[in-house]
Amino acid sequence: MRKLQIGIVGAGPAGLAAALYLKRANHDVTLFERFSSASPVGSGLILQPTGLTVLDDLGLFQAIQVLGNRIDRLYGADALSGRTVLDVRYSALKGGRHGIAVNRAALFDVLYDAVLRQGINIETNVDIVSLDVGAGSSWLITDTGRRIGAFDLVVDASGSKSKIRSFAYKSREPKPLTYGAYWVSLKWHPEGFDEHSLLQRYRKAGVMIGVLPIGKASADGPKTAAFFWSTKPEEEPKLRDAGIAHWKDRVFSLWPECSVYLDQIDSFDDMTLARYGHHTLPMPIGRHLSVIGDAAHSTSPQLGQGANMALLDARALAHALDTSTELTAALAQYASSRRMHVAGFQSLSRAFTPFYQSDSRVLPFIRDHVVPIVSRIPPTPQLLASMVSGTLIDPFGPIGLREKIWG
Repeated sequence: MRKLQIGIVGAGPAGLAAALYLKRANHDVTLFERFSSASPVGSGLILQPTGLTVLDDLGLFQAIQVLGNRIDRLYGADALSGRTVLDVRYSALKGGRHGIAVNRAALFDVLYDAVLRQGINIETNVDIVSLDVGAGSSWLITDTGRRIGAFDLVVDASGSKSKIRSFAYKSREPKPLTYGAYWVSLKWHPEGFDEHSLLQRYRKAGVMIGVLPIGKASADGPKTAAFFWSTKPEEEPKLRDAGIAHWKDRVFSLWPECSVYLDQIDSFDDMTLARYGHHTLPMPIGRHLSVIGDAAHSTSPQLGQGANMALLDARALAHALDTSTELTAALAQYASSRRMHVAGFQSLSRAFTPFYQSDSRVLPFIRDHVVPIVSRIPPTPQLLASMVSGTLIDPFGPIGLREKIWG
């Protein structure tokens, strides 16, 4: 592939990783960010073996390992009875797989610092709202009418609220999901919590509380935990009207050990309300356009694959460009290389989410009384661990990557 002029819209994990890959392939890359300064959004996440393999390929695994926190288990129980509902262990799979939970600020800083070291140009305060697609190149159009270009390729990494994915051959907008969640990063307290587990408590499918130890936001910072509470965004005014004390009393009644985290929350403004939507672009490409990350596929965080899928997309795009001599063929290869993995995990996420976040009475009953029994019968533990790892459907081979050796 000849040297391309590439504009990347969005400086989140997908855009930053793509910028690193494409710059290292000797393309001319410019990143565009709509905020005055590029910064992370959200609290914490688990980097699965999929995402960690991509970071290792970029030479950034050690930096993430130092800041993050190893996760070996995902455990959930009914808040009232204490009955085990979910128990997924990476050790069910051979090879030493595990996750690393990270503060989003840590992941952002590791990628952003690598971008700066590569000398990649970043333009901030640029809100891209449209494209002008020509026969041989594209221009970015800003909210002020500014025309930026020309680019051989535009990479849309602007997230689930993308304004330019409509230029993909087959576009689709996210369908809002009923449930979202309050998220906040707090100082880690080990009393009553396992430092190497994501712990959750459920009450039917309408309440989900979680504590995820996510390591440090910076090398000299304190250990932190991501605390989250599942809720309907439409009910936020009702929650606020009832007051923060009323909400804290409800959380405490379901999970008393969380008092060490509740004490760190003074108001609802201390937390971020995340809203989720579900969509998958049938064709995450267009003329001179590739769509990656949440702009191409978004869903609930139930399987914890979002950032990992974004990192895989970045690698897939770079691999397609590196192994093709013509842009149109490379874009087709990119779309094809991610199709099975994305479709599979989007379907799994859509199927599993109502068991944990919905108004259903039947699904949580099945989850609480049937799933725990079935999940102990081989090969179910291995299948569940593969789902969480992101490897139930091989993502590596189609994008020219081998999974990191974990031993």
